[in-house]
Amino acid sequence: MARTVFVNGEYLPESEGKISIFDRGFLFADGVYEVTAVVNGKLVDYGPHMERLERSLKELRIDWPCTKDELLAMHLEMVKRNDLKEGIIYMQVTRGAADRTFNFPKESKPTLIAFTQVMNLVNNPNATTGVRVVTIPDIRWARRDIKSVMLLAPVLGKQEAYEKGATEGWMVEDGFITEGTSSNAYIVKDGKVITRELSNSILAGCTRRALFRLASEEGIEIVERKFTAEEAYAADEAFLTSASQFVMPIIEIDGKRIGGGQPGPVVRKLREIFLEEAGK
Repeated sequence: MARTVFVNGEYLPESEGKISIFDRGFLFADGVYEVTAVVNGKLVDYGPHMERLERSLKELRIDWPCTKDELLAMHLEMVKRNDLKEGIIYMQVTRGAADRTFNFPKESKPTLIAFTQVMNLVNNPNATTGVRVVTIPDIRWARRDIKSVMLLAPVLGKQEAYEKGATEGWMVEDGFITEGTSSNAYIVKDGKVITRELSNSILAGCTRRALFRLASEEGIEIVERKFTAEEAYAADEAFLTSASQFVMPIIEIDGKRIGGGQPGPVVRKLREIFLEEAGK
């Protein structure tokens, strides 16, 4: 069955979902996006995603495309119309369509689109086996805290990782891991979870935010600091988080086995408690 998509206030068959060739998201990557997971037909961490959307829009000086209540209603309607039990809702806001000029056009109105994707989030087989990661140079711009649709560098990095037989690329800048091409990065040493502190260098992940709270409730310590690839090679465990993978164990980095090459107890516990909350 064809999906129903959302384009500027209309629910349409996916074959009819179109935007202008003058849309600034298409011409300049002048826009932002969010991805919200759906489990058992319910939105996961929707509030934090919309808080981050608000921040991204503010940083780029893009107006809200609708009210917050209307945006929530759209998400719920997309779940209903597509009978989405498990997967994601991708939504994107751009500055809108206008004749091509670098400065902000006064006449444009924000474009809002959304679509769904069915995914196996809860019983993802990779969570049992773990995934492989390779390190790659971080060639992105300096405002990675904005969830911009400007994703060419992550696309190139993800493709390089796939061509090397890995699932994800961990980006390196000035000798330190920043984050994955589409995820936040973590290592575990002596029972402590280590991940980079928030700044303009990384995206403030919503799954990361939830994990911090859940880990605190379980008495698992999280240390926010930079770490190197060499430190990651020597870690007891490693994992990544994202809206579409939740908590995903890593068993190999740059061909070096982590924790004996199987998911460790800390990451297994963190995934368990995250899924428990997501399924409520």
